[in-house]
Amino acid sequence: MMQFAIFYIGGSIIIAILGENRKFGFWGYFFASLLLTPLMGVLLLLASDKKHGE
Repeated sequence: MMQFAIFYIGGSIIIAILGENRKFGFWGYFFASLLLTPLMGVLLLLASDKKHGE
């Protein structure tokens, strides 16, 4: 059970890092991955646009 929690939170952190320069930013993707699932976080990340002005 502990390994699942580490994988879940670790996956959410990785998705958040990849989403730093995206529309929702680090915290948006982190919380979305935690609340939904890391798989849904990846789908959100792939569907989002980069931030404007960069």
